[in-house]
Amino acid sequence: MSGWPGLRADCEALLSRFQQAESVRFEDFASIWRQNRFHTIFYGKIRTPEQIKFTKEALALVWPYFLPPYTFQIRVGALYLLYGLYNTQLCQPKQKIRVALKDWAEVSKFNQELLDAQHYDAAYIFRKLRMDKAFYFTAMPKFLSFRTKKNMHDKTEMKREFRDPTDRVAMLCQENSLEETKNIHEHYQRMKCLISMDQSQPDKAISLIKDDFIANFQDIILEYQHWQKKKLEPPLSTVSEGVRSRKEGCSQESEGSERAKALADIKSRSYSAVAQASKSRRHRQVKLESSELGSNHRKTRLLRDNRGRKCLQPAKKTQRLQHTGTLLLTAQENTGRLNMPVIGDDDDDDGEGEQENDHSSDEDFVPTKRKKAR
Repeated sequence: MSGWPGLRADCEALLSRFQQAESVRFEDFASIWRQNRFHTIFYGKIRTPEQIKFTKEALALVWPYFLPPYTFQIRVGALYLLYGLYNTQLCQPKQKIRVALKDWAEVSKFNQELLDAQHYDAAYIFRKLRMDKAFYFTAMPKFLSFRTKKNMHDKTEMKREFRDPTDRVAMLCQENSLEETKNIHEHYQRMKCLISMDQSQPDKAISLIKDDFIANFQDIILEYQHWQKKKLEPPLSTVSEGVRSRKEGCSQESEGSERAKALADIKSRSYSAVAQASKSRRHRQVKLESSELGSNHRKTRLLRDNRGRKCLQPAKKTQRLQHTGTLLLTAQENTGRLNMPVIGDDDDDDGEGEQENDHSSDEDFVPTKRKKAR
């Protein structure tokens, strides 16, 4: 912790002393706690906000030691330390232990291991913390806030003494241990030969271990090491496929680069002509573009209609002229027919003229229907 530099050192010193005791009993931890007077860690002339902050940081610092990859004894010691810090803190109300939901599965598994191993004192401490509602379940292990620059806790290096060895087989692969077991096995075989009736070979009654036990043991260890190397290193097939894919990718990139450049030029030309509006007026720009498209479509439609009308206008004009010509001819004929008869000066010719005029008028006069004015 950056705010309280001596806090981590004190907690690790207490856990290391508990590890040296080679015990997981709560009595041993309580005696170490009292010897170090660890409850006085909360004493000091500090204000209430600083006290709350210190208590939170102390609980958050000890909590990772309760999780893997630490050893079983260190995890039990961290559980006891959390119990002591929670019950001796001076804050009112008490500050709780922050627990992320992703870590709760490991905690439940560890509690089951305690019950199976019959470590009932550690199981009782865990149950007591749960009953006191000392755990504060959260989504994240650390407190997060929006748009605030906060110094996160730096990841400190774990102590090798506290860590649980992941590869226990590697501990047996040491040359000294293998040679020692081989010497012990050979000495055991010689002693069996001395005891048996036939000193050249041991009796069947006392041959409980196979003669090739050490050789088989060494072969098993070598097979495990070979399997572990294969698991860590990628296979050759995948490596060769990766090399091929890289070569093909280089050739495809050379071909595709030209095409990409051509597309980029086209896009740059097309987008350079468009006027970019501000963010607040982009919706208006879309509307304007759509209205301009509609107006252009209407203009093209009107031009087509005007062209069709211009083509039809000459034909209509000719029809109208023909129609008007026929009307003029009929009107002239009608006017000629409707002229009044001429009266002669002689009296003798009156009767004949009247008869002729009457006859001509009866024959030539044809009544015409007048068109109604629209």
